[in-house]
Amino acid sequence: MKDHPDDLATAWSELVATARRTVTDGLVVGTSGNVSRRIRDLVLVTPSGVPYDRLGPGDTTAVDLEGRQIIGALRPTSELPMHLTVYRSTTATAVVHTHAPYATAVSTLVHELPPVHYMTAALGGPVRVAPYALYGSDELAAHMREALRDRTGCLLQNHGTITYGDSLDQALDRTAQLEWMCRVWLSASSVPGRTPNLLSAGQLDAAAAQLRGYGQQGRHQG
Repeated sequence: MKDHPDDLATAWSELVATARRTVTDGLVVGTSGNVSRRIRDLVLVTPSGVPYDRLGPGDTTAVDLEGRQIIGALRPTSELPMHLTVYRSTTATAVVHTHAPYATAVSTLVHELPPVHYMTAALGGPVRVAPYALYGSDELAAHMREALRDRTGCLLQNHGTITYGDSLDQALDRTAQLEWMCRVWLSASSVPGRTPNLLSAGQLDAAAAQLRGYGQQGRHQG
């Protein structure tokens, strides 16, 4: 193992903190959902069936990109095939999977989340729904990969969400944005006799361009 132990300890601490946030933010219940972080050819991942508030430094769990366990005695999450598929097919360094309630509800209703808000562009475009398959299966991972084509997040039919990013914070923020957009669409579409206005492809492209310059681009910006 070439990674410095202190770096791994810090990364594991950040991963556990992110996993706990999925609970406090109402994105998962109990031990549902999972979080991972890639460090070169090593993938730190939450273990299966262990409440996040019980995880400590001695519970570090990691696999290689083939899924072979490298660190820890706890069994990795059952959703490991999805996490590894993301890392093999993208440049992601973090993945968050949840059973967020509004997003899960939307996944049972449509094949694609209607673009009700410009933050749709932050996920690469209209969010697709991956067809249902048994959790933890290679089939589900394959459906997810197709739904994530040119996207950084998708819904999993009758299941939940998965998003990825360059950091745990970014992946979690994308999950929160996706859950919020699902809540907005469900609220708007439930008004009797009214149909929500949707954004056009051109409007989403313009939003995507604007978002690329969003936030603090330099340390000393005013």
